[in-house]
Amino acid sequence: MADRARSTSHPALAAFHSTSWPDAGTPLKELQLVAMDIETTGLDARRHAIVSIGLVPFTLERIYTDRAWYQLVRPYGDLLPESVTFHHITHSDIRQAPRFAEIIGPLLERLAGKVVVVHYRKIERPFLDEAVKHAIGESLQFPVIDTMQIEADLHPQRDPGWFARMLGRQPLSIRLADSRSRYRLPLYQAHHALTDALATAELFQAQVATHFSPDAQVGDLWY
Repeated sequence: MADRARSTSHPALAAFHSTSWPDAGTPLKELQLVAMDIETTGLDARRHAIVSIGLVPFTLERIYTDRAWYQLVRPYGDLLPESVTFHHITHSDIRQAPRFAEIIGPLLERLAGKVVVVHYRKIERPFLDEAVKHAIGESLQFPVIDTMQIEADLHPQRDPGWFARMLGRQPLSIRLADSRSRYRLPLYQAHHALTDALATAELFQAQVATHFSPDAQVGDLWY
């Protein structure tokens, strides 16, 4: 991060990278975390775009809903019909929304120095990286904890073989709602960036309470 701070020419990125970041040995209980979810026009970060971002700051003991942040983003290009059926964001919703370049500063201020928690890092991190590249020509990288990866590691045999399927065993889902149900967390309406960010924060708290020690080091979980 320090190397990136020295090499960037963009003030918001310089401030972001030069923030004091936790090292790999920091206990989970000492972390300032922020759960993040984004909704997009599709699944390919190179072809599709972000349409909304939700952030919820939290620690292992508290979720700061009063500091939550939600932002619609006006993408370049059209919304895809199949994506609208998921996130229910329409052209009229985003007509007056800012472009991603206009929200880089406020977004990075809210992420700086915090470990981001997502459910499936292969969406949030590449989409944000591509959006920053498109807006200012530079790359964005940051440490993340992936609650989906935690569930995948906890359930390595989640996809039964053909014989087990014949006997009626079903695959175990690690999607957000299904993962939450294993911890008896309430069911939320899916595919709203802010609600999904809150759901991810709660899921990580439950995962740590059930499977890890608050004294565990963040370096064991982040990517």
